[in-house]
Amino acid sequence: MDKEIVLYTTPGCPDCAALKAWLGQQGIAFSERDLSQPGVADEAKSRYGVRIAPITVIGDTFFYGTFSEQEPRIREALAQR
Repeated sequence: MDKEIVLYTTPGCPDCAALKAWLGQQGIAFSERDLSQPGVADEAKSRYGVRIAPITVIGDTFFYGTFSEQEPRIREALAQR
C-alpha cells in the first residue's frame, strides 16, 4: 500500500512551489498543510521538530530543506513505497 505524502508549505515559498510542481510532473498525489495557518506551524514543530517550509512527510519519514536537498531523499523514499 502506498504511504500518504503530506507537504507542509507556505505561500510564496519557491522550494515549496518546485516540490509541488515536481510531484505533479511525477503524477504523485499529495495533501498540503499551510504553515501560515493557525496551529499548523505548532503541529509541525511538535511532530517533526521544525516549522520551516517545505517539510515533506512520506509515511513515518520526513524531510526538510531546499527542494534540491530533498529531491534525492524523496526519490529514495518513494522507491520504497
